[in-house]
Amino acid sequence: MKRTLITLLVLGTLGAGSLMAEDNDGRWNQRHDYADRTADYRDMNRDRANITEDQAEVRQDLREGRYAAAQRERAELRSRVRDLNRDRVDTRRDTRDIRHDRDWR
Repeated sequence: MKRTLITLLVLGTLGAGSLMAEDNDGRWNQRHDYADRTADYRDMNRDRANITEDQAEVRQDLREGRYAAAQRERAELRSRVRDLNRDRVDTRRDTRDIRHDRDWR
């Protein structure tokens, strides 16, 4: 009898732990995805502003005949455009995750 009660107590404890593990309803994931998406939007706006500045610098360097400086600015511009595209992909992924978390409930 004692062994049976201990076994039931242990099984009840193990079962309660697994029930508590799924208690968040995905809300934490949604908050995290919203915050991550907001940060990505902020980063994208910053990248767009930097791209605009770099384009102006390239035009100015070309106008003044500084072709090596214009080439360096173009390389920086390509890097910023790649970063902007990566942020767009990440934002789409976060949006898809938010929708998935909503549908999960």
